[in-house]
Amino acid sequence: MRRTAAADRKGAGTVGEDTATIAAVTGGSGFVGSHLVRRLLEGGYEVRATVRRASDGPKVRPLWELQEAFPGRLRLFEADLLTEGSFAPAFRGCSAVFHVASPFLMPERIRDGRRDVVEPALLGTRNVLAAVERTPEVRTLVFTSTVGTIFGDYADVRAMDGQVLSERYVNSTSTVENNPYHYAKTVAERTAWDAEAAQDRWRMVSVNPGLILGPSFTPASDSGSLFLLDELFRGYFCYGAPDFSFTTADVRDVADAHIAAAENPAAHGRYIVANDTMTSFHEMSRIIRARHPRDLRLPRTVLPHWPVRILGPAFGLTQDYIRGHLGIRFRVDNRRGIDELGLTYRPVEKTLLDHYESRRVRRRRD
Repeated sequence: MRRTAAADRKGAGTVGEDTATIAAVTGGSGFVGSHLVRRLLEGGYEVRATVRRASDGPKVRPLWELQEAFPGRLRLFEADLLTEGSFAPAFRGCSAVFHVASPFLMPERIRDGRRDVVEPALLGTRNVLAAVERTPEVRTLVFTSTVGTIFGDYADVRAMDGQVLSERYVNSTSTVENNPYHYAKTVAERTAWDAEAAQDRWRMVSVNPGLILGPSFTPASDSGSLFLLDELFRGYFCYGAPDFSFTTADVRDVADAHIAAAENPAAHGRYIVANDTMTSFHEMSRIIRARHPRDLRLPRTVLPHWPVRILGPAFGLTQDYIRGHLGIRFRVDNRRGIDELGLTYRPVEKTLLDHYESRRVRRRRD
């Protein structure tokens, strides 16, 4: 993602300079979207948030509460990723668009890769881009991507310089059949970059987070990261933690990265947003057990690899996925976001404990 003179001109001096900057957030009721909406409102923005159904109480209630807390500053619009033209009303008058909406499902929850993740991600991105093109006020598009557009399987990172994950690489191994979520996000991000390169009115910045964790405002969220940690908290691995590790990011840090990318006119290309070291299931359990030692559902040991290889397919994990991820760890180069966007990362211990406490609160409310 090389910086060009045209990129320097795009969107310069249009975001974050006025106290009443208007921004649109797609997927405003989601895990990341709701945090981003709150951060924008706290920063003085007027916000247009898109939701699939404005009457969906469990998912939209946090946004209703923000409307009360910031009167006159937050408007909700119904829009669907697969409906052409549905985003245009929300974008009208906005100088910045944050495209957050996209399905995130863990591999074991995907039944039809094209239907469940590829079509919503790709067609949704095309519909958002079309709305941006029809909205002359838009100067900045911040695209919520993932580290999964940089690698397909963990094993791919072994071929990178120093076996360190960096923004310089693009996922070339995922397909609809093998890791459809990473494939969907890769083709969606590529589509967005192609659209950005074809014009000179608006600029795009891509935020590529790892597994997003932290407190949730939305008890009905379908986020794969919430599902994954729920499996851990419910005792699915009480007999022992499989040796899987994750690049992790705090949802609040991810929201801050989006705003920093929009407000910094020099921001360009892709920014990994993740801690520089990975965290395993067992390490997550150890961190939480240190504060909650009586929770017997949390694993105390690491499973050997052989039972995971044997039993994994019964839990929706293919042998290819297991070979490409089990026991593999790597370092993450997150310096671009730190140096250029001014990001600081919360300790993973705080992220996990806040995530755990948030889930306990949600369960008491449900």
